[in-house]
Amino acid sequence: MTANPKPDPAGLDLTQVQWTVSSHSGGGGDCVRVGAIDGHILIGDTKNPDRAPHVFTPSELRAFLNGVRDGEFDHLIQHG
Repeated sequence: MTANPKPDPAGLDLTQVQWTVSSHSGGGGDCVRVGAIDGHILIGDTKNPDRAPHVFTPSELRAFLNGVRDGEFDHLIQHG
């Protein structure tokens, strides 16, 4: 069992979360928002801010970001 288990996102008080949105989103709302609470990383949808965010541990987010940097997810993006 982990020392800091992931909380249920539906039960989180998100009113004090300071969200960050990528400057690459172009301001059109086509981006995710990222914040933190109680040592966990939150990733939410900018177009649906009332929807519960996904909750990740720092190590989960680190693994994902390293995969992004290595191009492991490039095949998911439609070019065109």
